[in-house]
Amino acid sequence: MPTFTASDGTRLAYHLRGAGDPVVVLPGGPMRAADYLGDLGGLGAHHRLVLLDLRGTGDSAVPADPATYRCDRLVDDVEALRVHLGLERMDLLGHSAGGSLAMLYAARHPRRVARLALITATPWALGMPATTEDRLAAARLRSGEPWFDEAFALFRRWLAGEGDFDPRIMPFFYGRWDGPAAAHAARDEEQSNDEAAERYGSEGAYDPPATRAALAALTAPVLVLAGGLDGGPRPALARRAAAVFGRAEVVVQPGAGHYPWLDDPEWFARRTAAFFAGA
Repeated sequence: MPTFTASDGTRLAYHLRGAGDPVVVLPGGPMRAADYLGDLGGLGAHHRLVLLDLRGTGDSAVPADPATYRCDRLVDDVEALRVHLGLERMDLLGHSAGGSLAMLYAARHPRRVARLALITATPWALGMPATTEDRLAAARLRSGEPWFDEAFALFRRWLAGEGDFDPRIMPFFYGRWDGPAAAHAARDEEQSNDEAAERYGSEGAYDPPATRAALAALTAPVLVLAGGLDGGPRPALARRAAAVFGRAEVVVQPGAGHYPWLDDPEWFARRTAAFFAGA
């Protein structure tokens, strides 16, 4: 397991999967260990994936200062990884909450980004959160599922702040609720740092007007991939986010939820590999 040292002395780990030109991968959660990403549905067959364990998650050390869990503070860790890898410019992929970190990195270091893929990334960094209405509308697309009635009632109560998070709502985050999806969901708690997650988007983490202005001038190609069944972001929100960039394309993966590489690995890997290949 390779490691490097962040600017504040924290030891950070990353994992290498696959072969080919490198793609640096930033996990979501927020603050979930990179292991949940697997090899992104076979993307490792096309590229060498460099999966970063953000500080305080997975095999990376807990920092001395918990304030460094904030998303904008993590940009320095991504830059330290680039320098450690010896890359002049890098292909960058951010999933979910990691998409906001990827956007902040691209805004601060635009010349270091060759290509940027945002995978089911709720654009918090752009001041565009997924709304309760978005999430409920996406959830209603699953009304034909046998688990829907019970899960939808719990989901609506949780979104309204009237109940705690219940694992029975997890099917709404997957395009296909089966054994592998359930096993993937079951590992969430053990792979996540709850304290770090609370600090990730805390006050001061985002400056949406400044970030939007910086990203409008980004010359790197951008892929914004949304799941057709995902509520955060829904495809319409993904299109709004893509409009911020100068060179962005939006792709909606049919039947996919928040983890599209699990719902149709071949489709996901083929499409993302084509983007990084410039096709």
